[in-house]
Amino acid sequence: MDLNAPIHRFDGRSRLLVHALHSGAAGASVAHTVYNKQRRCDPDFTLSPFLEALCQQEACVDADFLVSKPLVCLFSEDFKCNLLCFLHLIHSELPRDRILQLLQCLSQDHRENQWGCALIKQLHRDIDGTWKDTLLTSKCTEKLRDLCERFRDSNAKGRWASCFEVVRNEDQQADNQTNLVLSQKKRKSESMDHYVDIEEDARESKRVKMDFSPTREGERLAEEEESKIRTSQQNQSAASGTQTCSDLLGSSKILPDHIKAAVPVIKELLDTESGWDENSVSALKVLHECDPDEVEVLCSVLCLSETPEQSLPQFCSCLLELSPDLSHSTASAVITKLLLGKILSLEEPASRCLVTAVASLCSHYPRPTCQAVIEPVLRKGKTGSAQAELLCRLVEDCLEPHHRLLVFRTILEVSWDEGVLSVIHSLLDSKLEMSEEDFSLFTDQLCSQSQYFSKSMPFAKMMLSVLTKYQSHVNAACHHTLSSCLSYQETFLKKSLQAALKRISI
Repeated sequence: MDLNAPIHRFDGRSRLLVHALHSGAAGASVAHTVYNKQRRCDPDFTLSPFLEALCQQEACVDADFLVSKPLVCLFSEDFKCNLLCFLHLIHSELPRDRILQLLQCLSQDHRENQWGCALIKQLHRDIDGTWKDTLLTSKCTEKLRDLCERFRDSNAKGRWASCFEVVRNEDQQADNQTNLVLSQKKRKSESMDHYVDIEEDARESKRVKMDFSPTREGERLAEEEESKIRTSQQNQSAASGTQTCSDLLGSSKILPDHIKAAVPVIKELLDTESGWDENSVSALKVLHECDPDEVEVLCSVLCLSETPEQSLPQFCSCLLELSPDLSHSTASAVITKLLLGKILSLEEPASRCLVTAVASLCSHYPRPTCQAVIEPVLRKGKTGSAQAELLCRLVEDCLEPHHRLLVFRTILEVSWDEGVLSVIHSLLDSKLEMSEEDFSLFTDQLCSQSQYFSKSMPFAKMMLSVLTKYQSHVNAACHHTLSSCLSYQETFLKKSLQAALKRISI
């Protein structure tokens, strides 16, 4: 099937997955790597649109008749097998009904493909969590039982090796009778193919042996072996990250040639710690020529999320030297890919390089930074102390009053924790220019959250800031709401809070 024909059915991120699944035998592993990077950059990313597009009907010609088939059935067999292996790795993260719908579409197309049927059956077992039916054909089951009987023979020597030797000898005798009329060259070729078949049968027998175990031990060993294989694939994919990015770039039809030509230059600069010069800035000018979809693909191909932290300040410095400035959408996409994953994964205070990079971009592109970093971190929930410390620094040093107000309004829409409380305290200390409506919504949120923070000192200190610095905003309704908030207080600041509230004249 021509890959360009139905590509319009997919959005930018899904197109990248389609290209990854078309990258040969390692397609499932490459797609898994791409998917993980997309999830790290956008925790809310979902494959539902991708799966839905694969199930949509597409007109095609079949036996000189115009018919309608699911889009997934028009792809190559390699693509379908890679897709099934990819879904096997991540099925627990996807909606069950979407996967079942896709399997139903694929079942119409795999009646003649035994390997595809086995993969579909395996994925059904993954989803249902049952192991009732075997994936083996009746012929394979018979051979395996015979092999197990030989293995259980107490007089057998050499264990499994001797069994395979018997199979090899029997098959060689059969081949010798068949190949009497063939040339020596053909005989050598078939002999080599025969040994490959024996090795494949050995691997298949080793895997399938687990299903005949009368206990759960076989299943446990199979799962452990599968986990080791999966880990090995992921490590191999990570070790060849640069090559993977190159492969994706080569197979991607969405990037024009002049943008592709700039990728190796930018990639080399990202991987080195040497200083950036005017040529470096010139290479980044391709960002001005990209549409939103091309920016997404370019950032993924460059593996911006994996940029070493020590390279961030220089890279951000070159971004800031671009003239004219990046558009809002391009800046947001670059900042998301470059910084969001690193900030979300912080477990200790941010490094000097990371702080410098975030602060420089936030000062120059405050609104994109709010959209690409600050809001996602707040909406993620469970803001850690490291993330809260970095956000407070951005609020205090990099944002203008109207941008602080944007962050404040975002906080009114998210769940609160101790980290969010420290960000609110920094915002209040900056003397926000809140409207009457903003302050009313804030006091309502204080009232709803006060019962959960009755013993929290950060919450009590934040309340004290409200009552001392924003007295002019308190009307009769807000006064009653704040009084209700204080009724939940169990800290030693309760009396001070009540006294501050009494001093506010209505």
